[in-house]
Amino acid sequence: MNNETQVQIQNKFCLTIDEAVIYFNIGEKKLRKLVSDNLDSGFIIQNGVKFLIKRKRFEDFLNDLTAI
Repeated sequence: MNNETQVQIQNKFCLTIDEAVIYFNIGEKKLRKLVSDNLDSGFIIQNGVKFLIKRKRFEDFLNDLTAI
């Protein structure tokens, strides 16, 4: 896939953990902990052993927090 056909992070529906670390500026260890503690929250999609984060729903989740 060349750069012209790649979707930019801010336009993706789901983010990998690595993409979410960059996008949300949250450390990988903290992000993995948030994912594992909130598997039934509606912002996680599990594809085998890989977790995908629904970007907009996770933004809404973060908006309701005062600390992580």
